[in-house]
Amino acid sequence: MAKAKTAITPTRNEDYPEWYQQVIKAADMAENSPVRGCMVIKPWGYTLWENVQRDLDARFKATGHVNAYFPLFIPKSYLEKEAAHVEGFAKECAVVTHSRLVDDGQGGLKPDSPLEEPLIVRPTSETIIGEMYAKWVQSYRDLPILINQWANVVRWEMRTRLFLRTAEFLWQEGHTVHATAEEAMEETRKMLQVYADFAENVMAMPVICGEKTPGERFPGADHTFSIEAMMQDRKALQAGTSHFLGQNFSKASGIKFQSESGEEEFAWTTSWGVSTRLIGGLIMTHADDDGLVLPPKLAPSHVVILPVMHKPETAAQVLEYAQSLQKELQGVTFDGRPLVVELDKRDLRGGEKRWSWVKKGVPLIVEAGPRDMENDAVFVARRDTGEKQGMPRSEFVNTVAAQLNAIQDGLLAKAKAHRDEHTQRIDNFDDFKSYFTPKNAERPEIHGGFAVAHWGGDEEDEDRLAKEMKVTIRNIPLEGQFGYDGEPGTCIYTGKPSPQRVIFAKSY
Repeated sequence: MAKAKTAITPTRNEDYPEWYQQVIKAADMAENSPVRGCMVIKPWGYTLWENVQRDLDARFKATGHVNAYFPLFIPKSYLEKEAAHVEGFAKECAVVTHSRLVDDGQGGLKPDSPLEEPLIVRPTSETIIGEMYAKWVQSYRDLPILINQWANVVRWEMRTRLFLRTAEFLWQEGHTVHATAEEAMEETRKMLQVYADFAENVMAMPVICGEKTPGERFPGADHTFSIEAMMQDRKALQAGTSHFLGQNFSKASGIKFQSESGEEEFAWTTSWGVSTRLIGGLIMTHADDDGLVLPPKLAPSHVVILPVMHKPETAAQVLEYAQSLQKELQGVTFDGRPLVVELDKRDLRGGEKRWSWVKKGVPLIVEAGPRDMENDAVFVARRDTGEKQGMPRSEFVNTVAAQLNAIQDGLLAKAKAHRDEHTQRIDNFDDFKSYFTPKNAERPEIHGGFAVAHWGGDEEDEDRLAKEMKVTIRNIPLEGQFGYDGEPGTCIYTGKPSPQRVIFAKSY
């Protein structure tokens, strides 16, 4: 039987990591830059990020947060104030040691003017923001502080992959200050739910909300919570985190306030963030062997119209028909904004033109030719299912929003079904090992998926398990979250008592 032709080679089944890179290339989203480990985000990929920003920014502001901006450079001494924090990020820091370049006398340049104190290119901003908050907070009346910033950060990664892990990446980081531990914990959990709702209802990417184990906590945090998603290769992706920092950073930075009773107290702080890694998660959740598949709520364009103008005698009329359709569709709203409608007038063969948009993942591709014009009709293809049908123009315009909602809902249902199919409750280590052992020697990346099993080990046990099997605890699901049942049991790895089940997986 002849192999089906696909737009992307290799396919997911043949080489998943390379398939991922080729999807990005085919959709013209990003490419590697001349700077090792960094990427250039091209317009199609950046518009996706802008749509992520737009939706999340509205959610942050709806929960009382405001935006600000803090410096890119952090004095080394600031990081050193919080021991666990500097230890956690030390190996990933990029360091600025000089302030200028001068002629080296050999036709090149050399560093000059050493800085009195080295500056760290921010890997995260808790310390520099904490320094400012210490100046801003004097009284309980100054609290809470609810600030977010959209920025770039640098973490000097050795192994990089577009969107998923790069030396420089874009993100948002929220940093808040509160008078009580209860308020700070409420904020931490609230923002986790903001991320979860965005992931599921906008990205169509189902997630599990839960708390990280001590070994996986953010450096310097008392508690770290995450949302975890399953990709099509059954690996987990940590898609967002929210941290309860306790008073650790307040004590390091001196964030103190006079309470209502007149006592001087250290404040309670949080931080939370998501990054351009979400775009990688979007790709690996929905894309197929023909390229990108986009949930309509994030798609840079909802509809593309391809006028079929093969015959010179009808070309002008067909183009006019397509232009009037574009204008009509732009008057339709979807998810609170006008439809974004492309009209592709490029002088390309019809098949080449259509496939270029298939690979970009546009939800609806509409073709209109002389016959369609005569019948006041259109020919519509859905990117998610490949379903194609002709319909009256008026019907398409009246139902386009409903069709986009159906695509959005269908993508979420499909992703949930995939996750549920590859999630298993496991109660002994032999079954656990078997679940995560590759079943095909030629494709070692194929493994079970999510294992919901009891755990009662410590950080050293986690490290041993990760080295032995490359499997980690993704999180401890919160009550009411997928996989949570709360019953005590026996740890599958150590045999010690376990208070609850956790989510195990191989991960990115």
